[in-house]
Amino acid sequence: MTYENVLVPTDGSGGVQDSVTQALDIAERADATVHALYVVDGSLRKRLGDVAFRDDDLRVAGENAVASIEGAAHRAGLDAKTEIVEGDPAGEILSYVADNAIDLVVMGTHGREGAARAVLGSTTERVLRRADVPVLVVHTTKHE
Repeated sequence: MTYENVLVPTDGSGGVQDSVTQALDIAERADATVHALYVVDGSLRKRLGDVAFRDDDLRVAGENAVASIEGAAHRAGLDAKTEIVEGDPAGEILSYVADNAIDLVVMGTHGREGAARAVLGSTTERVLRRADVPVLVVHTTKHE
């Protein structure tokens, strides 16, 4: 199968690096465009009741996360597109797939840790179950 558009959703955590590495490798072999997507989940702050999760902070984290992936793609000689959206992470990832002719989604087994992870549930699992395109799930290792 040939891939033209490879999506790497990111939550800005260190664990996404394994997914980025895999996505870039596949995109290089296929000469595909890499898409980096960050979803600002404003409901996270409401569900956790934590002032540390302000929407503006999440947007800044998203800008940094997609810029990092974009930079890695450019260093690999690949075209890259970035987007930051707001909403339910799994739903927004699936919408992005449909709206951008994504051929492959590359995601980690988990991102955030602690209470945020427990509240968020498994975005990867929800995408995997509902996606109409292949989803490569990369075992996430901790990165400092």
